Amino acid sequence: MPYPVVHILFFVFCVSLPGLYGFMQSALGGEVSRRDWWHFFVLLLVGAFCSLLPDIPAVWNYFLYGNLNHCMAGPVPTHSLVFGTVAFCGAFIAGLLVYRHRDRALALGMFAETAFLSHLLLDDIAEGGLTYLYPLHNEPMSVFSYVNVEFSGVNFLYYNLAGIVSVFFIFCVLLMSLMSLHYLGFGFRYHFPQNGPGTNSDHSSVLSRCVSRKIQSADADAVEKIS
Repeated sequence: MPYPVVHILFFVFCVSLPGLYGFMQSALGGEVSRRDWWHFFVLLLVGAFCSLLPDIPAVWNYFLYGNLNHCMAGPVPTHSLVFGTVAFCGAFIAGLLVYRHRDRALALGMFAETAFLSHLLLDDIAEGGLTYLYPLHNEPMSVFSYVNVEFSGVNFLYYNLAGIVSVFFIFCVLLMSLMSLHYLGFGFRYHFPQNGPGTNSDHSSVLSRCVSRKIQSADADAVEKIS
């Protein structure tokens, strides 16, 4: 299985690439404040931690028992979708403390779940059997082991379905990342969302600019008439 640094780099530079690109572009343009940098680092810390969360039992096993066993947290397999709820709930609570806004906290929880799933994705590509469906199915399984197969008349449909499922898995992870990053303001162009609905604030700002321009033009016409 990949080393921890590989999981972090894969999540930051591949899964989170749109948000990273948008924020750096805004930062180079001088459009980012100190508060924005704080939210950016919170996002990276949450994502980096949750991208390593499935291997977290290795920490206490190393100090308590001198080994690096990392696949079980008590009776629960850490490389399973059930254990991913820990990432979502923990990030949701952290989002409530940081943003004090429920919807943005939910978006941060989705972002953390994306980081968790990116760990499973890499481990599965490395042909590690994962207990995705615990407790419904306790046997290890690997979706990506069926992607690179030769054409065969036997189980041809099965191999194609497995390949489609693996691609759909990657699609879901990337889509969750895009949706959560966009809602948190880390799209292709960084813009921290306001507390109110975005459309209303946008319309009000556009309306205020139009009113100010009309006032300026009216003042200019009045000055010309007087002169």
